[in-house]
Amino acid sequence: MRGAAMSLTAAASGFVVFLLSVSVIQGQNGWRVTYTSTQICAFKGSAVEIRCSYTYPSTINGLVTKVKKRFWFTELGNGESVDLTTISEYTQRVQYHSENNDCTLRISDLRERDSAEYKFRFITNHSTGKYTGSPGVTLSVTGLQVQVSRLEVSWSSNWAELKCQSSCPLPGHPSYVWYKNGQNIQGQTSDSYSASFYPADSFSCAVRGHEDFPSPSVLIQGQYGLGVTYTSTQICAVKGSTVNIPCSYTYPSSIGGVATTVKEIFWFIQQFVDLKTVSEYSGRVQSESNNNDCSLRITQLRKRDSAVYKFRFTTNQGGKYTGSPGVTLSVTGLQVQVRKSSNQTELKCQSSCPLPGHPSYVWYKNGQVITGYTSDSYSASLDPADSFSCAVRGHEDFPSPSVCEFTYSLPLT
Repeated sequence: MRGAAMSLTAAASGFVVFLLSVSVIQGQNGWRVTYTSTQICAFKGSAVEIRCSYTYPSTINGLVTKVKKRFWFTELGNGESVDLTTISEYTQRVQYHSENNDCTLRISDLRERDSAEYKFRFITNHSTGKYTGSPGVTLSVTGLQVQVSRLEVSWSSNWAELKCQSSCPLPGHPSYVWYKNGQNIQGQTSDSYSASFYPADSFSCAVRGHEDFPSPSVLIQGQYGLGVTYTSTQICAVKGSTVNIPCSYTYPSSIGGVATTVKEIFWFIQQFVDLKTVSEYSGRVQSESNNNDCSLRITQLRKRDSAVYKFRFTTNQGGKYTGSPGVTLSVTGLQVQVRKSSNQTELKCQSSCPLPGHPSYVWYKNGQVITGYTSDSYSASLDPADSFSCAVRGHEDFPSPSVCEFTYSLPLT
């Protein structure tokens, strides 16, 4: 393929980035697939085009070669090759372009769980005429995070250097947008931002053209050299899972020539009571204390763990500091909601708060796993006697209650 390029197109705008790359070819005896690139990083919410072309012998043993089927796939856990257009979570998000031996794949409304290796396969009228382009194209879909790369606090001022980071290198040197307390910071287009801040200021960032998909807000707190930084102030987690609440804290190295040391650190919900001393959290909480890391880990989450968690520390100089407003943790179970039409029933696996990272789901029919369905919805013609439940993949021990096809909806628990 000469002059081939990969394009990354925003789903909601005309923003396009073109990347020139070297073609990668797999082929033998006239059978060939040419991928423009085997590594692509794309932004969550955008659309990606994975370009390729394919060739095959015009005739074999005097019989003209005809292509009977062509499709893109990602290998399932059982090694099965399933056409993307038949998988529910890709419905209306994938398009194939197949004119003149072009095998371009387009995926819109990208989600982080779309990260996978994609391969093109075609089948001809010959008994041995099947070919898959391997190793395929590895797509990495990334969101954004604000990292505090440098922090300076003193009695009179606070200063921070922030970095807008992604899990893979975005193409084309994108331009960024920065937000302070939800308001656009004019004139800031770099992936880094440095400024002084007040105790309650929060910061987030986005790629220009993808402002609908900003990073979580980072709250930087500081007063007289004492400060707590929460990575996020809102966290949703599945009942039965483990949650990590990232946090860091700072304090002046010395006051009046006397070195500052930390006497006590703890997390609490109310009345400054250390969670580790609360019986219902016994054996389920861990907190870090190395290198000013104050991250909290809670295992075997229960619905009643939903609360506002705050970190507090005291020093030998009489300094006491509580990171407010804290982190609101919402622990949710799952519930199957049923919506019926004239000839079909749609099931939706719902939670009481938005789960992070676009999780993958498991569906059960009469207690048995329904293979090939990883979306939060499932549609089919159902028998009235069937029962259905769902779970988040990785947390199968905590499925939703089972519902029957005639049940229309249930409240979330």
